[in-house]
Amino acid sequence: MSLQDYKGVLVFAQQLDCQVTGVSFELIGKGKELATELGTEVTAVVLGSGVQALADELAAFGADRVIVVDDPVLAEYTTEPYTHAICTVIEQYKPEVVLFGATAIGRDLAPRVSARVKTGLTADCTKLEVDAETKNLRMTRPAFGGNIMATIVCPDNRPQMATVRPGVMQKIKKDTSKKAVVEVVTPGFEKNNKYVEVMEVVKTVSDKIDIMDAKILIAGGRGVGSKDNFKLLEDLAEALGGEVASSRASVDAGWTEKDQQVGQTGKTVRPNLYIAVGISGAIQHLAGMEEAEIIIAINKDETAPIFDVADYGMVGDLNKILPILTEQIKAARGLK
Repeated sequence: MSLQDYKGVLVFAQQLDCQVTGVSFELIGKGKELATELGTEVTAVVLGSGVQALADELAAFGADRVIVVDDPVLAEYTTEPYTHAICTVIEQYKPEVVLFGATAIGRDLAPRVSARVKTGLTADCTKLEVDAETKNLRMTRPAFGGNIMATIVCPDNRPQMATVRPGVMQKIKKDTSKKAVVEVVTPGFEKNNKYVEVMEVVKTVSDKIDIMDAKILIAGGRGVGSKDNFKLLEDLAEALGGEVASSRASVDAGWTEKDQQVGQTGKTVRPNLYIAVGISGAIQHLAGMEEAEIIIAINKDETAPIFDVADYGMVGDLNKILPILTEQIKAARGLK
């Protein structure tokens, strides 16, 4: 079979409890862009139990076609049946490009799928583009700890596969008038020694907003100095109606939790306002927040690289600046 026999962009539309994850909509939007350049269409594939109703929503965010694999064995994510289902879809439809979100599920699933269909996989991509001459997919990801950006191509095998970090791509505006061709695939599932049995699913309940969804973020780095000093950031976040995030250094120091980390090894965020407190601005951190609409940097080091990307900067002691800033914001908003 030649490379020309593979057509179309396929996006794995991850769902949890029959709710499509945000990164799936982002990938459909990017997939639509790639498909236009390749002169083809974008297809979303959704796996689960009772998920056929999600087809309209996937169409509204840009999917030209939706493939549904609906089976009770897919009710909870387990590696083997999901891998079998995706490989069956790839073998049947022969897409040129396959995209997964770099979520816990995507990172587990994509490597197994790529191995079975005998193709390559570029992980944690931050940029995808079609080469104008060869029409190969150029997949860009940070390498060597984020110090360089590597662009990878897969010229000799199909499909070309990549995982993409949540928050990197932008979903297109929802259009409920758009409809997609819906096709049902039944792979047939036979238990083997790779199947596992899910005994219990324990879900945690949190009143915190995921930092990837927050419109306002107050992020602290090594310069905050201590876990206790993060109370100053929490007070400012409360006054602004935002959330607290952090750099890797703060997580490593035990001052903040891993799910608050922004950067190359954390989360990619696009808030309306990002206030970086005591963050030097290493390239690994910038990779996760430089797309914020407005960036304000507060740092006592006037030569800190964070000021190169900031829209506004304050040079000084955060212990003096933050309390005054918080009180001024409270007064402006009529808060006590």
